[in-house]
Amino acid sequence: MYAVVKIKKQQYRVSPDLSLQVPLLDNEVGETVKFDEVLMFADGDEVKVGAPTVEGASVDAEIVSHGRSRKIVVFKKKRRKNYRRKNGHRQQYTEIKITGING
Repeated sequence: MYAVVKIKKQQYRVSPDLSLQVPLLDNEVGETVKFDEVLMFADGDEVKVGAPTVEGASVDAEIVSHGRSRKIVVFKKKRRKNYRRKNGHRQQYTEIKITGING
């Protein structure tokens, strides 16, 4: 059983007991979250594709932790113009564990 769910404008393929990192959510660690934007639901041979979402389907998840990913270096340069800019960025994320898929 799996589902394709939309979380913060990004799509993820999830299945029960899966842990994944999603963009930062405002909830506290240990809370349960319900995602209602299920784009596709599959259980064995039965596949439901939403237009745009599957009616009555939802995904339940538990928030495990919050954190920041590794640093991404942004480097800009223009040749022969003595122009160099170096910046860094660390994106914040929330790690969730899928507890159930309701179809």
